Amino acid sequence: MSESRVHKTLLNAKVNLVFYFLSLFFAFFSRKIFLKCLGAEFIGLTGTLGNILGYLNLAELGVGAAISFHLFKPIQQNNRQQICDILSVFGYLYKRIGQIILLGGIIISLFFPLIFNKEDLSMGIVYFAFYSFLGSSLIGYFINYRQILLVADQKNYLVSIYFQSAGLVKTAMQILLAYHYKNLYVWVFVEFLFGIIGCVILNWKINKEYPWLKTNKANGKVLLKQYPDILKSTKQVFIHKIKDFLLGRSDELFIYAFVSLRMVAYYGNYMMIVAKLSVFFSSVLDSVHASVGNLIAEGNQKNTLKVFWEIMFIRHFVAGCMVCFLYFLLEPFIANWLGKEYLMNHSIIILILIYQYMSASRGAIDMFNHAYGLYADVWAAWTELFINVGITIVCGLRYGIAGILLGKVVSVAIIVVFWKPYYLFRSGFHIPYLSFWLGAIRFYVVFAVSFAITYFVKSNMAVNPYENYVSLIKYGATLVPTYLVINLILLYLFTPGTKTCINRIRIKRI
Repeated sequence: MSESRVHKTLLNAKVNLVFYFLSLFFAFFSRKIFLKCLGAEFIGLTGTLGNILGYLNLAELGVGAAISFHLFKPIQQNNRQQICDILSVFGYLYKRIGQIILLGGIIISLFFPLIFNKEDLSMGIVYFAFYSFLGSSLIGYFINYRQILLVADQKNYLVSIYFQSAGLVKTAMQILLAYHYKNLYVWVFVEFLFGIIGCVILNWKINKEYPWLKTNKANGKVLLKQYPDILKSTKQVFIHKIKDFLLGRSDELFIYAFVSLRMVAYYGNYMMIVAKLSVFFSSVLDSVHASVGNLIAEGNQKNTLKVFWEIMFIRHFVAGCMVCFLYFLLEPFIANWLGKEYLMNHSIIILILIYQYMSASRGAIDMFNHAYGLYADVWAAWTELFINVGITIVCGLRYGIAGILLGKVVSVAIIVVFWKPYYLFRSGFHIPYLSFWLGAIRFYVVFAVSFAITYFVKSNMAVNPYENYVSLIKYGATLVPTYLVINLILLYLFTPGTKTCINRIRIKRI
């Protein structure tokens, strides 16, 4: 990647990382204050309303991703008129989506007296909270749609800085007001107010960054006819996104249906920790998305392949580190945190981590497929969904949680591990698929060898991490560095992209 792309990627990653830790701290600290001052029932209400809005926002799936792909080339060519046209189309589509979400929100709200009839909260606060949250969400569709240009132009750090800063100030103000006044309406009003403030500030920054940017949502419908590929890509991406949404929300439902409500909670303990760690790594690794789009827009095939293998190294290194960390420390942590009675069968964590390794390492393939606009394989999304659900139903009835997870592992292995790279190399890079596996198989072998050596070290340790937190820390302080050193050395010696990536980082520091 060029110096500009590397700089922007690192800047995006640093900003995302800083705000990740700040948001994490505020989330844990504020939740305790809100529960104490506003009550668990109100916090439960906000969570429930948030989930309702999450389902309403399904209407958006695919539009943002499709638009960002179509912006890569005009940004690289500095074609300002085309950028304005595409954003006008985006504004028109988002306006229509916003109208659908508003209508859906109004219809759902008519049933609130039935949905919340057993709660002590008044219907006044329920409606005030819902329409405040809905209004904040609609701001993004009617006004803030232009922020996608910052994301596609590798300036997502600006979105993070302004939105996340406003979010942190909002949370601090809500903490103070909740502590002093304990008023639910005040808390909700602050939530809505800062949605408006964040919108005003971000649009001011967009106008400052792109003074030439002129969009017209009214012309979007006419301009859409000039860019038929946008609607085509949107429909294709929607299928992939809806599949991800359904599979991502299905675990707890299947566990409840085939096992028990208690095991939903046990599984949730595991996944809460896994999710936090995944979000931590994603906040850094996903910063390179727009840079890859810009790289491919340049049309330098040799440089594109070089960067692809560098990102493959980073993804597999991170995936291996995360899996190693969780395998050796997750169960002892659960035992120390909640008690040994909350531990599940060991086969469950093995399946969780196999799935997590495939999910974390797939990022390089997904980035390049997106940057090439390769969404036409909608059959693959349906196939993955049917394989997952089919195996889950058959094996879940017999093997419980392990059977449910087996469905995810098999479906992801078939589609993500084998099909997606084939699609990329055939339709994106236009080079033989075998060249992918000649490089990729080395990453899997290196991970297996590194893990086996670390497991051997673990088997010869006298420390029992289940005793207390001190023992757990000693245990982790030995095993995690052991894996990191062995894995990094083997990756450097045997895998493609590792040396060039490390050399790039060293030169950047010099």
